[in-house]
Amino acid sequence: MSFLFSFEETDKIINHFGQQYYEKIKKDLEVYSHKWKLEIVQLVDYFSVNCIFICKSDDFGNAILKIGNQNNEILTEYNTLKEYDGKHFCKVYASDLENGIILEELIKPGRQLRNEKSLEKRLNIFSSLYNGLHIKPKNPNIYPTYSDWVSRITKYMSNRPDYKELYYYMKKAEDICHGINSLHAKKMLLHGDLHHDNILLQGDTQYKIIDPKGVVGDPIFDVPRFILNENDDEISTEENYKKICCIIQYLEKSLGIPSAIIKQCYFIEMTMANCWDVESNGTPNMNNVYMAHDIMTSK
Repeated sequence: MSFLFSFEETDKIINHFGQQYYEKIKKDLEVYSHKWKLEIVQLVDYFSVNCIFICKSDDFGNAILKIGNQNNEILTEYNTLKEYDGKHFCKVYASDLENGIILEELIKPGRQLRNEKSLEKRLNIFSSLYNGLHIKPKNPNIYPTYSDWVSRITKYMSNRPDYKELYYYMKKAEDICHGINSLHAKKMLLHGDLHHDNILLQGDTQYKIIDPKGVVGDPIFDVPRFILNENDDEISTEENYKKICCIIQYLEKSLGIPSAIIKQCYFIEMTMANCWDVESNGTPNMNNVYMAHDIMTSK
């Protein structure tokens, strides 16, 4: 039996992706339900670059079906999951990369690390996953580098005269990134988006990682995205400033990375995130960039 969207689900998909994409999704559900013997159970109410469905597979059991477009993110996610082969990451079962389709392991119960109330426990879980996580990519040329990300968004901001101050900070972040790379030059396969919502509880105590971007660089660049997601709703407050500084001190000890380097990575990531807001027609918050800079320059 075909999966039937509710009116609300249909509207959300069309509003986010467009009518053409909606028609693709309906067709793909028919094709891959038959091809991989899937029962589509539920549309996940989360929309980014993919449409995500919980399903049951005769061959693999509970699974996640991702329907997107053929793009580099689909390719790098698939290749990253294949290279890690279930170690700390969810497994990948099947794919049709030319059509932007991936079938992955469903992590159950799937509680996000964000829902762990204890800050110390969140930091301990992140640290235990991070330490010993990263591997050398078999073919590094199929992935972007972290430096590529930084340089690309810096170049974009150089052509935005309406955000001269933010470009100034992004150029500074790019220079800092080059400096870090001269000291920390490992070329490992990074997640690229290693934060709370991509770390899910499997069973009672084990955590698994999902949704890798797939990027090459030194492992230190997988740290700041996690810190960004530890910020309070109001980032540029004295209380939040102290909280982030305490987190950096904790990670210095648990990860063995000098706090000065973590602070620099945090500044790069915060500045880059605000530039991405500009690129996607959002509104950056310079106060958050100022605070990240203040943290970086503090002793």
